Amino acid sequence: MDIFLELALILVIAKLFGYSTVRLGFPAALGQLVGGILIGPSLLDLVGYDEGVKLLAELGVIMLLFLAGLETDIEEFKHVGLTAFIVASLGVFVPFILGYLVAVAWGYSNVQSLFLSGVLTATSVGLTTSILMEVKKLRSRVGTTILAAAVVDDVLGIIVLTILVGINTRGSVYAKDLLIILGEVVVYFTLGLLLGHPAVKRTLKASEKITLPETVTAMAIAIMLIFAYLAERFQIAGITGAYLAGILVAGTDEAKKVTNKTMTIGYSLFIPIFLVSIGVESDVRVLAQAGTFALIYALVAIAGKVIGCGLGAFLSKFTPVESFQVGIGMIPRMEVALIMANVALDEGVFTSGVFSIPVTMVLITTIVTPFLLKLAFSRE
Repeated sequence: MDIFLELALILVIAKLFGYSTVRLGFPAALGQLVGGILIGPSLLDLVGYDEGVKLLAELGVIMLLFLAGLETDIEEFKHVGLTAFIVASLGVFVPFILGYLVAVAWGYSNVQSLFLSGVLTATSVGLTTSILMEVKKLRSRVGTTILAAAVVDDVLGIIVLTILVGINTRGSVYAKDLLIILGEVVVYFTLGLLLGHPAVKRTLKASEKITLPETVTAMAIAIMLIFAYLAERFQIAGITGAYLAGILVAGTDEAKKVTNKTMTIGYSLFIPIFLVSIGVESDVRVLAQAGTFALIYALVAIAGKVIGCGLGAFLSKFTPVESFQVGIGMIPRMEVALIMANVALDEGVFTSGVFSIPVTMVLITTIVTPFLLKLAFSRE
């Protein structure tokens, strides 16, 4: 199908299916995900996850996290720093240990078990962010903690991957590799906060003097893309950079105008494409071929985050319901998990059969998260 027709179909499906699930009492993201599965290669095969769709989907998730940063309560964000670290740390440790024990018990080799457990440490908050914004919980203590913990989780995931690759290729890990990663992260956030804040303020203020339509919004989006690019250069996810850019722009006089315009642009085109593309990219036929271990592995992925992140939140004086909400919000796996699985495949640790296990896990965690978040927030 022509790319223009594909995009038109994606947008129509996003709104119709999103509206249908909202009417049924579920988040719109669930309907958009189901709509993507329906029109994707799994079923009707009307839309493919080609380069055009992929690019717009990547812009969609970056814009979604940029909006999340714009709508983050900065004072609340400052207060959840330690909590986010505890939540993310336990959210990495518990799934890793559970995954390793289950994989070894099932008969996988030590190295394969380590990589399978490593894949479970990653969190992808794009879907969660969309749902939190929809139910107006993004600025809550729970929402802010989930987003802040996801930033820490991203860094910890890179460290875990570095350790695993080192063990596989050299039989050991050099301390300098870890120090380089930590150094890059510290430099990025330090420069981003200290130099980025005044630079962003001056840029947006100066852009108001350019008397062309929507110059301020265009400059804000340029800032978002620059921060995403720099984040990837520093071995951090682009969405983390976009989120940081959103927080910085939120502290400017132009924040309200930028938020309104970005929401219009994002939810008219890019964000619906991102949410539907999750379904398009998901080949549910893998589920039919998944063995018993793949399903057990997916359950471990869900339980690991709920227990680990939930315990971290509970130890940080969240209520049991809030702790459950934090744990559910950290369940989805996507980009980083698939990258780690691909690395294992390239390193010769995974066969194509073993690789299908993390793919199945990503599908299941993506599909169940909207249901579980609905359940978690209905208990308030």
